[in-house]
Amino acid sequence: MHTEELERRVQRAAIAAVAVLAAAAVATELRKPPGKRRWHGRVAGLVPYDFRPPTLDRLERTWWNPRERRLLVDTAFGLGWDLNFGAVARLLGLR
Repeated sequence: MHTEELERRVQRAAIAAVAVLAAAAVATELRKPPGKRRWHGRVAGLVPYDFRPPTLDRLERTWWNPRERRLLVDTAFGLGWDLNFGAVARLLGLR
């Protein structure tokens, strides 16, 4: 198998995995009664999702939080994890 073909297959598999996880997150919320839908949680208890409209407060707590020790934190919007630049700055001695 050529490198380019392998790259395309890996890319397709990654896109399919993200699509399946996103669909599972949406399905999780739609199975709940409308009043119980929160639009944030975890797929299979592992992958975080947050489909609520982002707020400046939530973006700041996610992307710039030097008090949080974790570098990867639950996403501010979407599926997966975000990088906490505040923790990176703290580790580099910039904050």
